[in-house]
Amino acid sequence: MDFPDLQKMFPNFVGIWCLFLGIISFVHSKTDSSDVSALNVMYTSLNSPDKLTNWKSSGGDPCGQDWTGITCSDASVVEIRVSGLGLTGSLGYQLSSLSSVTYFDVSQNNIKGDIPYQLPPNVIHLDLSSNGFTGGIPYSISQMTDVTYLNFAHNQLSGQVTDMFSQLRKLDSLDFSYNMLTGNLPQTFGSLSSLSTLYLENNQFTGPVDVLAKLKLDDLNLANNHFNGWIPTELTKVKKIEVEGNSWSSGPAPPGMTSSDKISSDGPSNGGVGSFSGAVIAVIILGILLGLAIVVALLARKRSSFTSNLLDEHESFGRHKQFNSFKAPGFSNDSHGDMCIDFKDGKSLESSTSIDTGALQSSRPIGLTPAYSSRINSFRNTTLANMNLQRSSSFRATCYGLTDLQAATGSFATGRLLGEGTIGRVYRAKFADGKVLAVKKIDSSFFQGGQAEKFSVMVSNIFKLHHPNIVPLVGYCSEQGHNMLVYEYFRNGSLHEFLHLSDEFSRPLTWNTRVRIALGTARAVEYLHEICSPPLTHKNIKSSNILLDVDLNPRLSECGLVAFYQQAGQNLGAGYNPPECTKPSDHTFKSDVYSFGVVMLELLTGRMPFDSSKPRSEQHLVQWATPQLHNIDALEKMVDPALRGLYPPKSISRFADIVALCVQIELEFRPPMSEVVQSLVRLVQRSSMNKRGDDIGGSRRMDEYDY
Repeated sequence: MDFPDLQKMFPNFVGIWCLFLGIISFVHSKTDSSDVSALNVMYTSLNSPDKLTNWKSSGGDPCGQDWTGITCSDASVVEIRVSGLGLTGSLGYQLSSLSSVTYFDVSQNNIKGDIPYQLPPNVIHLDLSSNGFTGGIPYSISQMTDVTYLNFAHNQLSGQVTDMFSQLRKLDSLDFSYNMLTGNLPQTFGSLSSLSTLYLENNQFTGPVDVLAKLKLDDLNLANNHFNGWIPTELTKVKKIEVEGNSWSSGPAPPGMTSSDKISSDGPSNGGVGSFSGAVIAVIILGILLGLAIVVALLARKRSSFTSNLLDEHESFGRHKQFNSFKAPGFSNDSHGDMCIDFKDGKSLESSTSIDTGALQSSRPIGLTPAYSSRINSFRNTTLANMNLQRSSSFRATCYGLTDLQAATGSFATGRLLGEGTIGRVYRAKFADGKVLAVKKIDSSFFQGGQAEKFSVMVSNIFKLHHPNIVPLVGYCSEQGHNMLVYEYFRNGSLHEFLHLSDEFSRPLTWNTRVRIALGTARAVEYLHEICSPPLTHKNIKSSNILLDVDLNPRLSECGLVAFYQQAGQNLGAGYNPPECTKPSDHTFKSDVYSFGVVMLELLTGRMPFDSSKPRSEQHLVQWATPQLHNIDALEKMVDPALRGLYPPKSISRFADIVALCVQIELEFRPPMSEVVQSLVRLVQRSSMNKRGDDIGGSRRMDEYDY
């Protein structure tokens, strides 16, 4: 054969050889590429442990190479069983690609961090127990319609369990025990028609358990929580039940309910209280009663001094900075119907002249921060019972006179105007003693028909909000048809002003400070959503409502005013409004999450949520930014030019990942605020924060804060 003929045949030969090699490779590989990629990410996130034999950080063939704990069907991974292997690290971010996995067990390891928001979507058996997971229960569980077994026990999970169970009608066993979960039981627990085993013990759940009444349970453990009320009679039929260690109501139970002691003594034997005989229980009860009688006798002799000491202790609390805002508004009963007496110097009103102790006793407390809530609640519960006799309590409410506020604001002069919104205007008020406060004058149209009581209830509720990232209410005025709220004043203004209205002489916010602002604001919203009782939506989260103190720490304003926004029919401004909110009543917790995500985008890009001066494709910030949040090259071009490149690229990428979750179109896929907080905390912990340059206003570097 001539050489030219070989030259003509060579390209065909090479093509055939390449095709042959491809066929051999295809036949050899038994695993779907998406499963391989997801397991590669999982392996790397678990710190590439030796005990996961044959696993790889890139490529490989899980189904053809006998990867430890992997079971396949055809070319798909269907089971992952890696329990008790001493694994560390986290689970990674690509578990949602494991669409054929039905059995997922990583229990009894030392895996930490948040539970990934996206888990294998078609899982039937999910066991994450006995690890070090933090954060909350991911909402993506709500989409696992075939799941029968969920186990999150023995972790460090916290926050409220949101309503996510309406579609889990095949779920047979659910275990949340030994965590730090809080709040009332979600109402969608009532949809778990197949549930037979429910373990909730050793958490911090509160409220009644009525939602469990219609479930066909065989095994129920509610022990060591903060449940209250009575137990539905239907639960007495549960074969195995534990209820001790809660705050059940005492006395005769109403119809359809039963007391906890009856379940304990008459219920099925389960190795707990119910396994003792009636005689033994009687002896124990008599012993307890005798001991209590002795204690009461001893304490009765010291009751007067005990009460006095408590009052003295609370006086000292009131002088401490953290407790200065723990106040309750007092309202007089003057014939004019005004909510406070006319006093000229803005002095605090003593409870002996204005506190309505009945209102204090009946109102539900809106949660204090955990660090000092138990101490304050202990004081409150002890002393309020004797408030009618002890009228010298240090609870105070600052009630400002109309003439004083007019003088301090120059008769509400335009030059003192700080801002204007749908429900009223905010003015800067400077008093004779040099103190400066902010006065929000609510439009009188909201009080047509003499709804003074509406204002008093609102003031009372706002006074109960206590969080270091929420603007504290320090006083009020209701006089001659004027209703005003008086807040602390923050000289640095709002985040909106820093990002969008700074002049050329202003120094921009560093990346450290932007992350700190996002985290502080997220914590404030988490407090409203998951710690307050009852929980509150904000409905007006935007950069102009995030004020900055002298250290550039965020203070969320406009909290507790949602009723006025509803009455005004107000939707959020352009760019902040979630797609599901066509009217104000549509607003939910997840709508707040969306608006917060927009604020994060402002921090990231330096752009306004809506800017008509931009090209049409860039006017709506969310629509322009969302498709680029996972593109590293595009992301770098999106970052606020004012940062001058002084930021860690990995931190920017992780920040963008959180934004993408918050601004999803489908509200059910947005995470709860507790998960957002944990993600931001993790970002701070993992990132090597840029320390070049100082912030204005004497702000400290991020590494000086305890996250």
